Amino acid sequence: MNPQSTVLQKNPLKEDYSYSVELQEFLFGKQLLLDEIPYPQELLDEHFKHGYIGYFQGVNEHYCTRCGNQDKSLFYQFPCARCGQDCTYCRKCIMMGRVQECSKLYTWTGPELIFQRQPDPLDWEGTLSNPQSIASQQVVEAVHNLITLLVWAVCGAGKTEVLFQGIALALSQGKRVCITTPRTDVILELAPRLRNAFPETSIAVLYGGSEEKHIHAQLILSTTHQLLRFYQAFDLTIIDEVDAFPYTADESLQFAVEKARKPQSTHILLTATPSIQLQKQAKTRKLPYVMIPARFHRKPIPVPKLKWCGNWKKSIEENIIPEQLWCWVKRRVEYLTPYLVFFPNIEVMEKALPILQKLDPQLQSVHAEDPLRKEKVQSLRDDQRLGLLTTTILERGVTIPRLEVAVLGAEESIFTESALVQIAGRVGRKADFPTGDITFFHYGRTYEMEGAVYHIEKMNREAKKRGLLDG
Repeated sequence: MNPQSTVLQKNPLKEDYSYSVELQEFLFGKQLLLDEIPYPQELLDEHFKHGYIGYFQGVNEHYCTRCGNQDKSLFYQFPCARCGQDCTYCRKCIMMGRVQECSKLYTWTGPELIFQRQPDPLDWEGTLSNPQSIASQQVVEAVHNLITLLVWAVCGAGKTEVLFQGIALALSQGKRVCITTPRTDVILELAPRLRNAFPETSIAVLYGGSEEKHIHAQLILSTTHQLLRFYQAFDLTIIDEVDAFPYTADESLQFAVEKARKPQSTHILLTATPSIQLQKQAKTRKLPYVMIPARFHRKPIPVPKLKWCGNWKKSIEENIIPEQLWCWVKRRVEYLTPYLVFFPNIEVMEKALPILQKLDPQLQSVHAEDPLRKEKVQSLRDDQRLGLLTTTILERGVTIPRLEVAVLGAEESIFTESALVQIAGRVGRKADFPTGDITFFHYGRTYEMEGAVYHIEKMNREAKKRGLLDG
């Protein structure tokens, strides 16, 4: 990082200045372009003159202040009408609005925004299992001590509930909290649960297309992409699914999370499938961690079946569904069992859809760019449809009673061990329905498939060893 690129331009604060509270609430903890701020330039200039607003240069020497990009191939120079010069802009974060050399990224530098201390913000009557209680206490201590903590918990362990006491403590101290994740579907799953648990807390839910992007809130639920607009905003940041794509592969998203944290703050990492690096840091005690190897309902995680289905690519090209998958879907339809079928890519999925609709006429497909993605997933949650075909976008953030899952082409490279463990984790999440079928249909076994089975069996063994499973 070029240190010159991160210099905040500001003037000495004049305490007797009558600043705009509305502007303070809008801009505090953010880093925004002029066209993202619904206030006149004159008002911003006046606040800057008195030291209440500062700004960063958008791009400086092939460094983007907003996303941290330093890859010269991701910058482009063009004749700029605004500054009259050949101006360089960042292509890495262009989807958030163009940041260029003559851009200013505004932030609030006046009095800190004080949030109300809530004496008892949590309204939740549930109970935690013993391992959940231990993890919850560790989260509380992390909030007290302003440290980073890894919560390593199996799919369905009840990670969200483990966070409640720590979030409540932060809110009771007037602190600001952010729960972030790479996947929109996870955010949409979390939002109603957090709103129910913290009914008196101001909450904003941020993702592409969200209408709450400028709501002044103490608790933010956000995709990691949206954090590019924040700057030193949060006392407690929680990354749910820290191992998920694209966060693990995109340094700008990791930069965004770090930039959004206050210098002295608590950082909680949540995952069922930590990376090798995180596991190594945890095992060598370089990273404090707590493990929950069992689901809250004390039943083992269903172990995937590996089932050969022949050359499925050739079958789909010939408009034929492999017999093994056809029979699997047919059985779910006959017994009215909710189901997901995962595909390695959109092309294969869309070719399979009309064929499988002969079994289930209401069947639809969903993928990341689907404009009706949110509605289709919600209809499955609301029991308005029986099944969905999906890409890996639904490997996380989906909790549906009685759900059963199949993967076609499980040997494909997109189905990593981590992805397959998460996909299997969609099954048996509810206490009333702790079992269910998860089948990996393949044309040849891979280390990733066998690794996923081993991972789940290992966690089940660990849970049994600790006396965390019934029966």
